[in-house]
Amino acid sequence: MIVRRLLLVATLLAIFGYLLTGLTQVRPGERAVVRRFGRVLDEQPEPGLWVGLPWGLDRVDRVPVDQVRRVEVGYRPGDDDGGQATPAGQLLTGDHNLVNLHVVLNCTVLRDGVADYVVHADRADGLVARVAETALAEWVAGRTVDEVLLRGKVDLPPWLVAETQHRLEEYRIGVQVRDANVTHLLPPAEVKGAFDQVTEAQTATRTWRYKAEQEADEALRKAESERYRLGQMAASYANERRLMARAEAESFERRRRQYERMRKDNPDALAAIWWDEMGKLFEKLREGGRVDLLDNRLGAEGLDITVVTPPRKK
Repeated sequence: MIVRRLLLVATLLAIFGYLLTGLTQVRPGERAVVRRFGRVLDEQPEPGLWVGLPWGLDRVDRVPVDQVRRVEVGYRPGDDDGGQATPAGQLLTGDHNLVNLHVVLNCTVLRDGVADYVVHADRADGLVARVAETALAEWVAGRTVDEVLLRGKVDLPPWLVAETQHRLEEYRIGVQVRDANVTHLLPPAEVKGAFDQVTEAQTATRTWRYKAEQEADEALRKAESERYRLGQMAASYANERRLMARAEAESFERRRRQYERMRKDNPDALAAIWWDEMGKLFEKLREGGRVDLLDNRLGAEGLDITVVTPPRKK
């Protein structure tokens, strides 16, 4: 009798323990995928206690959707020490040069792609790496070695993230590529010295070009300043000459009107104006030289002959 009771209690405990296998605690930052009799249920338990069928009937896979997964792609320093013909991550550029490239991709599981990830979990990271390697080879092959080495760490990561994610969509593995970092980007060790010399020469060239551009800009600014100064002087001189011409024109017009009035009363008014103007001319000539009258050459008609002598040399 006692044995039967013990067997009954043990059976009940075993049944109770088996039923407890249907309880699953989903931790914060996780999503669960429930497969019942091998079929994935549409319901995906969120953090909390999930009550399902016991083990063997339900299988619950908990996936940390907030966890960042690190996928390394490409060359690792030391990979070419073992005598490999072409180490992983040693890629050929568009101008037929080799570069060693290593990239780290940070990935997470999509919240609405947890079921897809569970199905492909064992090969998800490898698939991400293969797709990224293909994209890297394409990017490097489409550029010269100078472009790759000089712009790779800036231009490659955003392109790689977008391109890798686009290519992963057809595989439906539920992975989101968040960002990428280029951790190693150098030419092979055998030619690194030559590349360093080329880089130094290119740096010197850019320095001299920058200096030449600065000097050209300075010369251009000086030329523009001189052009502006000469333009202002020309404009001022032209305005001055214009004002003088206008004043002379107005003076001439006044003299003309004066002559018209005087001519009515004095027929010799024009001669008076003539000698007035000649007096002004002689005054200007006298400032730089000497005006003498040649009285000894006066004729019977009383003609005066004048001569202008050049200025005396000092």
